Amino acid sequence: MSLISVVKSNPRLKKFVHWLIVQPRRAAPRLWVKWFVNPFIHKRGKGSIVKFNSRFDIFPFNKFELGAYSVIEDFAVINNGVGDVIIGHHTGIGLSNVMIGPVTLGNYVVMAQHVVLSGLNHGFEDVTISTRLQKVVTKPITVCDDVWIGANSVITAGVTIGKHSVIGAGSVVTKDIPEYCVAVGNPAKIIKKYNFETGNWDRV
Repeated sequence: MSLISVVKSNPRLKKFVHWLIVQPRRAAPRLWVKWFVNPFIHKRGKGSIVKFNSRFDIFPFNKFELGAYSVIEDFAVINNGVGDVIIGHHTGIGLSNVMIGPVTLGNYVVMAQHVVLSGLNHGFEDVTISTRLQKVVTKPITVCDDVWIGANSVITAGVTIGKHSVIGAGSVVTKDIPEYCVAVGNPAKIIKKYNFETGNWDRV
């Protein structure tokens, strides 16, 4: 039996290990985890940049990968506490973006300012218990290669955005967007799709 299995099978031990890793009442790792554990576990590609003022809530019990020459700008928040965060190469995480796993970004993805991607939802169904105390539900977000997401957009749990699609500024994406499309609005709707026969972006 592996060490992880032993910890998960013993509630008291699991609670203690969690306390060692996570700061109480905060979704942030303890400094010893941040500086002395994560660098040896998580993958950072060649030439990748994480700006000093970004918030890195990265834990060793889920995956985090940052591809080569990708950039995480100042004031961005990256959290893999409830799911893996995988970022491809040559991808830009803009100023004040928030990314809560499970999230997978492809290569050459462009994210403007104040974009939120959250694979996490809080349970609310039991009205006798505070929403804060109910179990969370996660569904993975996938953003494929070459996607451009405009400023102040929100991508909700479970959504996939296809290759080379564009999400207009201020959009709320609640359903999958196929590849080679332009989608805008709240909720986001497809307004253009690339026509490979004519070489034009046709209105839908």
